Amino acid sequence: PFLRLLEAQLQDERREHKEEVEALQNQVDAMKEELERQQQAFLQTLPLSPEAQVEFGLQQEITRLTNENLDLKELLEKLEKNEKKLKKQQKIYMKKVQDFEASQDTISAERRQKEQNMQVAVQRKEKDFQGMLEYYKEDEPLLIRNLIT
Repeated sequence: PFLRLLEAQLQDERREHKEEVEALQNQVDAMKEELERQQQAFLQTLPLSPEAQVEFGLQQEITRLTNENLDLKELLEKLEKNEKKLKKQQKIYMKKVQDFEASQDTISAERRQKEQNMQVAVQRKEKDFQGMLEYYKEDEPLLIRNLIT
């Protein structure tokens, strides 16, 4: 059992490490693409005048920010949809919990009622059977047999 636990922990560590390496590789790829894009922009602005270079740089930055804003809006819409979905699920679960609690209250009330009825019945039986038993002498073997079984 201990070796299995260690083995499972090792596998979890390997999986987490692999995911981390993949995430870092994706970041490196994204940075490479950004660097290539910036190099292309630099090469395009090199022959331009300083004012044109500034304007081109501003245009590039406006384009980048616009794309970033669009991505953020898309993410916001996804999160809002997810929030609505989760709120609906929460309402459903809250209703189920309330129904369950109500049914538990009903069941416990029924149990208490049954227990009270059983106590009353037991008390009545005890009162009904207190005292001596009257029987015929010829029924004695049958009575003894019934008491034993």
